[in-house]
Amino acid sequence: MNMLAANTPGPARASARLAQGVRPREVLGWAMYDFANSGYTTVVITAIFNAYFVAVVAGNAPWATFAWTAALALSYAAIVLSAPLAGALADIHAAKKRLLAATTLGCVAATAALAAVGPGELALAVALIAVSNYFFGMGENLIAAFLPELARGEALGRVSGWGWSLGYLGGLSALGLCLGYVSWAQSQGQGAAEFVPVTVLITAALFALASLPTFLWLRERALPRLLEARAGAVRAAYARVAHTLRHARRYRDLRRFLTCLVFYQAGIQTVIARAAIYAQQALGFQTAETIQLVLLVNVTAALGAFVFGEVQDRIGHVRTLAITLAGWILMVVIAWAAQGPAAFWVAANIAGLCLGASQSAARALVGYLSPQARRAEFFGLWGFAVKLSSILGPLTYGAVTWISGGDHRLAILATGAFFVVGLAILAGVDVPRGRQAAMEPDASPQEEAAP
Repeated sequence: MNMLAANTPGPARASARLAQGVRPREVLGWAMYDFANSGYTTVVITAIFNAYFVAVVAGNAPWATFAWTAALALSYAAIVLSAPLAGALADIHAAKKRLLAATTLGCVAATAALAAVGPGELALAVALIAVSNYFFGMGENLIAAFLPELARGEALGRVSGWGWSLGYLGGLSALGLCLGYVSWAQSQGQGAAEFVPVTVLITAALFALASLPTFLWLRERALPRLLEARAGAVRAAYARVAHTLRHARRYRDLRRFLTCLVFYQAGIQTVIARAAIYAQQALGFQTAETIQLVLLVNVTAALGAFVFGEVQDRIGHVRTLAITLAGWILMVVIAWAAQGPAAFWVAANIAGLCLGASQSAARALVGYLSPQARRAEFFGLWGFAVKLSSILGPLTYGAVTWISGGDHRLAILATGAFFVVGLAILAGVDVPRGRQAAMEPDASPQEEAAP
C-alpha cells in the first residue's frame, strides 16, 4: 500500500488519481499481478532456466541457443496472431478477468511442469517454454487493459509506474528466493539437474499466490456488447478487428505509436535477452557477476518505473519517452565502448532506469489513446507490437554476430539503430489529437451496417 501513498500528502491525493468508484485496494490488486508474473521472466527467461536449458537439457550443443530462441519465437508468433482477436473477444463479452484467470492458470501450470524436464528432454522443454511464455504474454496484455478503467487520464503514467515498479520488486523477490535455495542446494553437493527444477516450482507457486489479490480485488467494469455478441463470438471478434484495421486512419496517432513501439521495443527486447551474453562474451563476466547484474538492473528498473511514472503525467507522454529513448542510445554507446566491467556497470544502471520508465510509459500511452469500448482489443495490438519486436530484435542481433564472425560489439551497436528509428517515429505522435479520437463515440461493425 506504500506504493500508492508514496509522494502524496494523504489518501485524498492518491484517490484523486483514480477513476470514479475505484478504491486504492483495487489498484494494489491490479499492481500485484505485475509483482506476481515478473518472477517468470526473471527466473525462467532471463537468469536461471535459460542457462539450464542450454547447458543441461541441450548439453551445450552448438544449436542449443538457437533452440531456446526458436521456442520463444514460436510463442511470440502465436501471441502476434491471437492477441488482437483475444482482446476483441474480451471487449465484446466483458471477459478480461475470466481470460486473465485462464492465462494465469496456463502459465503457472506450464511453469510448474518444467520441473519434470531433465537432461536431453529437449522436445518437452521446448513445448513447455512455448506454452508458458504464450500464456504469460497473453496475460500481460489482459492485465494492461484494466489500466484505463482504474486511473484518470491525467494519472495513467503514475498508476502504470506503480505496477511496473512493483513488478520489478516481484522479479527480485522470486530471484532472491531461488538464489537462496540454489546456494543451499549447492552447499549440499546438488547439481543443476537437481536444484533448477525446484526453482521453477518456487516461481510457479509465487506467481499463483501473489496473483490472488488481483482476482479478489480487481473488478471487471466493462459491459458486454450484446449486439456484437449475438452475432457469434469468433465471428464478431474477427469483424471487430477488421473494423479497427479499416478505420486505423482515425486512430493514426495510436497507430504511429505502435509502429514506434515495434522499433524501440526491438532494442529493449534485445538488451533483455542478450545483455548477459554480451557481458560474458565481450567483457568476460562470470556467472556470479551476471546474476548480480540482473539483480541490480531490477532495482534500478523499479526506481525508473516509479519516478518516471510521476514525471510522465507532468511533462507529457511523448517527452518522457523521448528522454528514455535518448537514455537507451547513450547506454548502447557506453556498452559498445566499454573495455572493462566498470563502464558496463554504468551502462547497466542506465538500462535499468530506462527499462522501467519506457515500459511503464508505453503502457500508459496506449491506454490514453485507446477508445473506451476497445481497450482490451487495443492492448492486444500493443501485445502484437511488443511480441513482434521480441522476434525482430534478438534475431537481428544474432544475424549481425553471425555475419560478423561473432562480433558482439558490432551487434550491440546495431541494436542502437532501433532506438534511433523509434525516436524519429515518436516525434510525429500528436497526443492531444490521438486522445480526442479515442474519446469520440465508436460505432461497432453491426451498428455501422444497420440502416
